[in-house]
Amino acid sequence: MLSTIYTFYRDGFRRMRLGRRLWAIILIKLFVMFAVLKLFFFPNYLKTNFTTDHERAGHVLGNFTQSSKMGGRND
Repeated sequence: MLSTIYTFYRDGFRRMRLGRRLWAIILIKLFVMFAVLKLFFFPNYLKTNFTTDHERAGHVLGNFTQSSKMGGRND
């Protein structure tokens, strides 16, 4: 069963012409979204605002316990 599924997709991808371009566009867009945008729009908050791992852990733990005391709501 797995071999028939594999051969179905293998043959389908071999016969594609337009599909290869579309897959290339999809992969480029995914790279841009996850790699490039992360660098510019999502800085590492913990690394920039805290110097040690102990401070970072305390901040994360404090945010978790604060939100759990509020019933899971972050208003």
